[in-house]
Amino acid sequence: MLRLRDIQRRFDRAAVSFDSSDFVHEVTREGLVARLQPLLLEPAAILDLGSATGATGRLLRKRFKRAHIVSLDLSQPMLKQGQRQASWFSRASFVRGDANRVPFANASFDMVVANQLLPWTPEPQSVFAEVARVLVPGGVFAFATLGPDSLRELARAWAGVDNDVHVNRFLDMHDIGDGLVGAGLSDPVLDIDRLSIRYDNPDKLFRDLTRAGARNALADRARGLAGRRSFAAMTAALGDSA
Repeated sequence: MLRLRDIQRRFDRAAVSFDSSDFVHEVTREGLVARLQPLLLEPAAILDLGSATGATGRLLRKRFKRAHIVSLDLSQPMLKQGQRQASWFSRASFVRGDANRVPFANASFDMVVANQLLPWTPEPQSVFAEVARVLVPGGVFAFATLGPDSLRELARAWAGVDNDVHVNRFLDMHDIGDGLVGAGLSDPVLDIDRLSIRYDNPDKLFRDLTRAGARNALADRARGLAGRRSFAAMTAALGDSA
């Protein structure tokens, strides 16, 4: 189980560096918006859920020029970065809030978009329920997330060193589909894209993970820093798996 307090702290710290290391988010948000291009719906209000620095909202604004886009994130520093990059003339709002308790009335939005929010959600089912609540009837929920094979090389490398949990367990497509239907979101359409990233050395990997806020926030993680020997053994195993 993820600790929401730790997630917020990590993203607060990563706000300034996030845009320089969010290439996975970039790939998935571009894929999301590309899938929305043929959509006949012209939304008046869009909720960008887990907006980070607002890059998804800025991309959506190019496609849905008349929409009021609300960026909601748990991290105030992330939202401030988004505000700095927003045009004075754009119809944009930035709201600090928890995706498990969205601070808007029922049927407030024609569309909800969530790019890479679910990997950082302790209770995805409550998020799906909130999305269903704030969407108008016939509204659209579009999202991108990580699958169960994500970061598997890192998980395997740690598994050979100790029995602690170092990598989040990501939901598979069937569990997500069941969760969407259970929340009342009808006709889910899910597909899979595969993205492979190769690093010259583990240091670059951990630097990018840190700069993007993607470090261990699991409640059952080991407390304290990993010992030098354990970390060295893990990085050696990681190099062998490349």
